[in-house]
Amino acid sequence: MNKKTVVIGASDNPERYAYKATIALQKHNHEVVPIGIRTGIINGLEIILDKPIVPDVDTITLYVGPQNQDAWKEYILSLKPKRVIFNPGTENPEFEKQLQEHSIEPVEACTLVMLSIGNY
Repeated sequence: MNKKTVVIGASDNPERYAYKATIALQKHNHEVVPIGIRTGIINGLEIILDKPIVPDVDTITLYVGPQNQDAWKEYILSLKPKRVIFNPGTENPEFEKQLQEHSIEPVEACTLVMLSIGNY
């Protein structure tokens, strides 16, 4: 099943996990919307620099540390995803609680691992 996924913290640096996750999501046939703070291309997808309205978001996968998440909170809530994946290093109990209050499931997990074991 295709789960439209917004990658926040996308980077065109192949060493970054956000890059690897974008590629892996594409390989698993998920529609990917990469959003970051620098221009670039990941496997044919242009990294979006602003905060576009994206309809029907299933999952947001976060690659932005807790110290930089405040700038993204309202945007994430506005997309009304079913869940937000907090990849290792992005865990934020306060924000996770806020998501639950909006009926959005916070998941502390690694997107790459979830894809590799088939529980994405």
